[in-house]
Amino acid sequence: MTGASAADELDCVIVGAGPAGLTAAIYLARFHRKTLIVDDGASRAALIPLSHNYPGFPPGISGKGLLERLREQATTYGARFENARVDDIQQRPEGFEVFFNGQSVLTRRVLLATGIKDELPDMPSVYEAIAASSVRLCSICDGYEINGDNVAVYGEAECAISHAVFLRTFTNRVTVVVHGEPKACEEAFALAEHYDIRLISDRVEGIRLLEDQQVELRTCKGEIHRFDIVYPSLGSRVRSELAIRLGAEADDTGALIVDEHLRTSIPGLYAAGDVIKSLKQISVATGHAALCSTAIHNSLETNPWTARNAAPTQ
Repeated sequence: MTGASAADELDCVIVGAGPAGLTAAIYLARFHRKTLIVDDGASRAALIPLSHNYPGFPPGISGKGLLERLREQATTYGARFENARVDDIQQRPEGFEVFFNGQSVLTRRVLLATGIKDELPDMPSVYEAIAASSVRLCSICDGYEINGDNVAVYGEAECAISHAVFLRTFTNRVTVVVHGEPKACEEAFALAEHYDIRLISDRVEGIRLLEDQQVELRTCKGEIHRFDIVYPSLGSRVRSELAIRLGAEADDTGALIVDEHLRTSIPGLYAAGDVIKSLKQISVATGHAALCSTAIHNSLETNPWTARNAAPTQ
């Protein structure tokens, strides 16, 4: 492994190049901070086929298209990128050492923008179904586009019923397909009945995307159900392992606990976006990035303009 040296020290390493990480990179680069973004290409936002929910794009924009624009903007101001998975972060007297691709760098601050990973249904061509908007991951983002379609929520009963109640804002044809035991509190079942939400509790044996872009679910009793759209409600994994290994505080879901400046319980370690407990929205993640990148800049005592323009020593 290549050892890091003080001469190579960065102001901030950002782990993750989703909307939060890229927005923070833009801010920090414009603050004249030496910034490196390390990313393994697993941003949840890249799965969005077309979003009409992000301000400023009336015709809509794909997740990949938005990420490309943000990355180009960060690069314009001098942010550097490394395509890699971060293996470890260790504390050092000067800040942190970040390990990836058999090398390491020293940095005074670290921002984790690693997000979450959705649990997807066991389904052939699931990513093709997501690209076709037949399987959707965020009803807040795209519920408006449902417009009366026949929709299923597939997941644990109580959580799926709650999700289905929200979707009744956009269609009166909502079904909960229960994954696992059909257990929920009486209040949840009462809500389902009140909102005329159909329940299917027979175990699902197969899910597939049809040629007409509908999704077909087959139960163990041989019943076939077809839907225009399926929303998985199977949970997600918070990508907070790097911070938790350092000793950062997290809640019982793994979401990192931060203060009003997005600081974790580890001095110098910040977090933004879906890796902390918040509404899972791009606009929320970019707001986090603005707050924490400004806090990171203000926490660094060296004036970057003076440092980069100082006369060379003789």
